[in-house]
Amino acid sequence: MMKTRILLPVFLILSTLSLFAQPYLKQQGTTKQLYVQDKPYLILGGELGNSSSSNTDYMKPIWGKVKNLNANTILAPVYWELIEPEEGKFNFELVNDLIINARKNDLKLIFLWFGAWKNSMSCYAPLWVKTNQERFPRATDKNGIGQEILSPFSANSLNADIKAFEALMSFIKKIDSKDQTVLMIQVENEIGMLPEARDHSNLANAAFKKPIPTLLFDYLKKNKTALMPEFSALWTKNGSKTSGNWEEVFGKGLATDEIFMAWHYADFIQKLTVAGKAKYNLPMYLNAALNYKKEAKPGEYPSAGPLPHIMDIWKAGAPSIDMLSPDFYNPDFKYWNDLYVRGGNTLFIPEIRFEQGVGAKAFYAIGHYDSMGFSPFSIENGDEKMNADIGSAYKLLNQLSPLILQHQGKKTINGILFDKTNSKQEVRLGDYIFSFSHDLNLGWSGKAKDETWPITGGLIIQLAPDEFIIAGTGIVATFKPLKDKFRAGIAQIDEGVFENGKWIPGLRVNGDQNHQGRHLRIPEGDYSIQKIKLYSYQ
Repeated sequence: MMKTRILLPVFLILSTLSLFAQPYLKQQGTTKQLYVQDKPYLILGGELGNSSSSNTDYMKPIWGKVKNLNANTILAPVYWELIEPEEGKFNFELVNDLIINARKNDLKLIFLWFGAWKNSMSCYAPLWVKTNQERFPRATDKNGIGQEILSPFSANSLNADIKAFEALMSFIKKIDSKDQTVLMIQVENEIGMLPEARDHSNLANAAFKKPIPTLLFDYLKKNKTALMPEFSALWTKNGSKTSGNWEEVFGKGLATDEIFMAWHYADFIQKLTVAGKAKYNLPMYLNAALNYKKEAKPGEYPSAGPLPHIMDIWKAGAPSIDMLSPDFYNPDFKYWNDLYVRGGNTLFIPEIRFEQGVGAKAFYAIGHYDSMGFSPFSIENGDEKMNADIGSAYKLLNQLSPLILQHQGKKTINGILFDKTNSKQEVRLGDYIFSFSHDLNLGWSGKAKDETWPITGGLIIQLAPDEFIIAGTGIVATFKPLKDKFRAGIAQIDEGVFENGKWIPGLRVNGDQNHQGRHLRIPEGDYSIQKIKLYSYQ
């Protein structure tokens, strides 16, 4: 008797599968995008202060505050000490409350796992870990003095962290895999070694004398021509050896101490990440505390974290981590972002000082670097000016999200960022060259004489060879065609809004507002979206 096979339509199979798909990353052109419910998602986030999510009542007024800033995602710490106050006994009440309240407020969550390390230290480890130094040894300095840092060389510390992290990921999957409220996980927080470049405990010293793992040598050989230049220079300087211990291969000194430590941090994080993803396969990233002084030596900053000059060590040792992400508390925004988009790393800015200019930086990061998202720190504690800045920027970016996500990674989107010392930038898109400048360059405001100028910026998206969207604050654009001996004219500029992805034109910007056809302008302090169509003439 012939058996009858029932074939479901392909679209039905796909829709059924997508119903259960967790958030994931997908390549588009030169960047990766986050997909939620099988649709690309732009993170317009805010990171909570370190202690805010430790109490449900304290969080009650914060949800509305964040929502009023036009954010769509909250980055919230989850604390090992609170979910496992006694070994093996887990309490996820706080995590559950965060997820439920996020849903009520139509917000998404990114959880920050404050496990073995937070800002180098182990201050969020449970007391039963902290008080059992024999079982959970500390990193020590050269004099054998223990630090408030769990040693990454301890199998006991790794296994305890894994058990807690597995339990967390299992709980999130159980209550949230359908709704996809939780989008990503930050594994630990700003890992790094202080006050010296490496751990000098007995476990660490023994590991330091051992041969470098074959896995690292395999990575170096495979990626020899694609290594980060500063790391490649160090390896080459010592003969590009493919056998030996840490000092034999990289030489004696603080740089080698940092590389050694980075490898063992990465090995710890790889095992932790693999275990967590096995329970619920969400995207996972690491954040880095950046050196405030570029000339600082290892040990003078949180050394061995996922920093650009040792990015290769982290990529080799922790390949299951999806992104390495910078935290910004210094003024060198462009410099560090340039370093973090090397080697195929997708930019995500999970933490940045909440101050004047964050709105402009959000436009720039998302437009110029195809950033997956942006998130000021202590989002619930901004003053009126700061809230107006990020709230106005996020309002526009929310409208533009479908268009941004359509163009990211395709070289049809760019960003601009200005202050007084860097007040001009040229962008080539379509058939035209755009000369952008800070609004105060016009000299029409008394602020132009000030010693410092407010940070301004925006983004531009190419719709057609002669048609563009420009959005932001405090920017002026003039134009010239790529064709030689031609000039550019403004066919029309409309200020408007996007509603559900559809462009709704408002004011026709002409006359004094575009300087009689000379430029497009968004004054400093204003935030708007303008659609411009150009033409060429001789």
